[in-house]
Order: sequence, then structure tokens, then C-alpha cells
Amino acid sequence: MNTTAHHPAATDAHVPSAAPAPAPAGPRLVSTAAELRALPRRGRRAVVMTMGALHEGHATLVRTARAHVGPEGQVVVTVFVNPLQFGAGEDLDRYPRTLDADIVVAGAAGADAVFAPSAEEVYPGGEPQVRISAGPMGDVLEGASRPGHFDGMATVVAKLLHLTAPDVAFFGQKDAQQLAIVTRMARDLNFPVEIVGVPTVREDDGLALSSRNRYLSPPERRTALALSRALFAARDRLAAEEALRVRAESGTHSEARAVGLAAMGEDRAAADAHALAYVASADSPQGPAVARAAARAVLEDAARFDPPLELDYLELVDPEGFTVLPDAERAPDDGPYKGGYEGEAVLVVAARVGTTRLIDNIRLTFGPAVPQSGPPSAGAPR
Repeated sequence: MNTTAHHPAATDAHVPSAAPAPAPAGPRLVSTAAELRALPRRGRRAVVMTMGALHEGHATLVRTARAHVGPEGQVVVTVFVNPLQFGAGEDLDRYPRTLDADIVVAGAAGADAVFAPSAEEVYPGGEPQVRISAGPMGDVLEGASRPGHFDGMATVVAKLLHLTAPDVAFFGQKDAQQLAIVTRMARDLNFPVEIVGVPTVREDDGLALSSRNRYLSPPERRTALALSRALFAARDRLAAEEALRVRAESGTHSEARAVGLAAMGEDRAAADAHALAYVASADSPQGPAVARAAARAVLEDAARFDPPLELDYLELVDPEGFTVLPDAERAPDDGPYKGGYEGEAVLVVAARVGTTRLIDNIRLTFGPAVPQSGPPSAGAPR
């Protein structure tokens, strides 16, 4: 019987307050292989490998992993600054270590456990004598700039895959060459794991999220925006060229466009006709050349900024083998696509601003299904 209802004078002060709901438990922190093996396993296990200093890009990986395995699955985040990935003069000692904050970020994104081993735990007895070789893919682009980096990366990823024994592992597409090497390693060495790439997460202004962004001063950050702008310029130029090429090859355009051009005058109509004729001619740049030229123009401009952008490389590569795509000549007239190269590619860029080295990339499609032009939506992974 509820006696309070029969006594109007009763106030909340006389009614015992309900006990507060318990706060959700954070992810379990484990630091040894033995603790990791002792974790109760349920459903499918997903792993997200990081070197710590977690940001929204990492959180997106964790959320994607959680959605993939569902509430009945298990998500493990590894936090380990791998010394084998750092060459002479690189920032191993400077690399941020923020484990307490990392645990909070991982837990909020849906992680069940954080595996944060010491170097001695991962490499008992010191640096390993037997290592994974990244092969030819590890010697180009980032590998040429950072000799041995991808061998060290592949070695620690192999070890962490063994230790965590996941069903699926998630890696960011921002590190496109790393993703390609890990995918190939899992296939070549028969790792029983699915490797999933997750689109790059960017700031509202387009800068790809990275733990190294914190090293940029405000002027340096403004210069660094040239990386993403160069990639978006290549994407948009490619889309525009393809739209013109489709119109030129079809020999038609919409009635609405014809009316619009007529309303703008003979000069505009003549310019449109000239553009169509040029893109259909043998003299117009094709496919890869168009993308490279648009991106390089932005980067060359940024080299004159204060502080300047110092370009390391800008290349268009195939997404699996990371071989550089040539500026292919036009395909034969009877070919399925008269723009030369057809298929997916990755435009990759690396540059230094001040003392900070940054990388970025964008996936492009050459042929009928080119990417949409226009800026990506703010705050969304892309």
C-alpha cells in the first residue's frame, strides 16, 4: 500500500530517493598475453590496432567494429607504440602516450577490452630476429621514405593478430599502403581473419584526422590543408572531365542545358562546344594525367605558402599492389572506355609542414562510374 498518497503533507524529502543507476563499466584493461587469453570470449571478436593517442578516427574504427560484430560480439582495441616502425631520427620518444584517455575513448565507442602491452611483452628478449617482410609493396612510397617501416608494421600486426585471435580486424583507409600490405599479408600467409578497411575521417575543414596534427601550429595547419584540397581537386576535375567526355561521346545534351546556354549568350555556348571538342580530341589529357595535374597545381601553390608545404610524393597507384599507374594513352576507339585507364585507383600524397610529416589519400574511379564532385559532408567519415 502506498501510504504517501494518503498524506498530502508528505514531501520528496520524506521519500527515500531511488538509488542512482550504476555507471556503465568501462573496457577491461589487460597488459599481458596471459590476461588476454583469459578474457571470456563471446560471439565474433573484432580487433582495432592503434598506437594510442586515440581520436575520432580511431573511435570510428571502434564503432564500425562494434556494429559489425553486434552486441553479442567482442571488440578489442590494442594500444602499443611499436618501436620497429620508427626509423632513425623519427619521433618514437615524442609520440604521444595517453593511455588513460585512450581507455575512455575506446570505451565510449564500444570497446570491451583494451590490450596495452609493454615492449617487453610484445618482444620478449628484445627486438625479434625473425620478422615479416612487407615485400616489394613495402619498398615504395612510404617505404622508400621510411626504410624498414612496413617490415616493422607487418611484424607487429602479425604478432597482435596471433595474440588477439580476432575473426575480423579493422584498419583505416587513411593509411592506404598499410591497409594494402596487411590485406596481402593475411591472404599470403593464410591468417584466418577478415581485414576490413574503414574510410578516412576528416575535420570539418577536410584535414584528415591524425595524432600528428597536434604538432601543427595554426599557420602550419593552414598550409597542411593543401593535402586534402589537392585530393578533392583531383576528384572534382576527374568528375568534370568524365561528364564532358560522356556528353562528347553521346553527341547530345539536354534540352534544358541547351536553353540555358542560349540564354547565357553565344560566347558561353561556344566555350561549351569548345570544351566538348577538346575533351574528345586526342590532345586532351586522359584519366591519371587529369587527376595528377589537378592535385599537383594545388600542392605547387602551397609550396609558396608561409610556412611552405614540402612535397615528398604525389602518386596514383592501384589499390592492391600499390604500383604506380602511368599516364595511359587513350584506349582504342572500339574499347569499352575511351579515357585510357579504367578502374579503381588511390591518389596518395605525403608532405612535410614544418617538422611534421603528413600523409593522405583518396580513392578514385576511372571510367563510367566516377566519384561525385562537391565537398564531403562535414563530420562524416570519408
